[in-house]
Amino acid sequence: MDIILASASPRRSELLSRMGLDFVVRTAEHDETMNLSASPFDEVCRISIGKAQAILPTCHDDDIIIAADTIVVCDGLIMGKPRSEADAFSMLRRLSGRNHEVMTGLCVIHGKHMEATTVITTLRMRHLSDEEIRAYIATGEPMDKAGGYAIQGLAAMFIVGIDGDFYNVMGLPVCTLSTILRKLGVKLLGS
Repeated sequence: MDIILASASPRRSELLSRMGLDFVVRTAEHDETMNLSASPFDEVCRISIGKAQAILPTCHDDDIIIAADTIVVCDGLIMGKPRSEADAFSMLRRLSGRNHEVMTGLCVIHGKHMEATTVITTLRMRHLSDEEIRAYIATGEPMDKAGGYAIQGLAAMFIVGIDGDFYNVMGLPVCTLSTILRKLGVKLLGS
């Protein structure tokens, strides 16, 4: 049995490693286009299921596949990864001084069993000046992160409140994932 991470995200790999799991990374092409007329909660879960199912033909029946997709939602606006520095600026300007939600769709497949869910973490960002936003963008850090910021990086200075799984904001709801893996018989922390 292999544990397979269906994601090229270095942050998700880092979090699985921190959990003490031996795993391999395997990805396949999958359309991650969101249906903007549907619920973001449902869409992010649908995309994670699609990512897991995309690599299913390359897996054995006893493998465990883990897939995730993360978005940021502020006042109903869905924010993925910024496409440009101007896009990152717009995202951070919108998040400045406001509450927002980070939603991660998580899908785990083992044989014929599939468990999929969406985990939500609510955050509040302090007010950011345009100068701070430009300086942050100049670091390059926001460019491959949903919502245009990395809570585990320099943007930690921007977050004044968090309700929910911190690691969900990094792209993998570790608490929820560990519960699912234990149900599948994966040993964590020697249990």
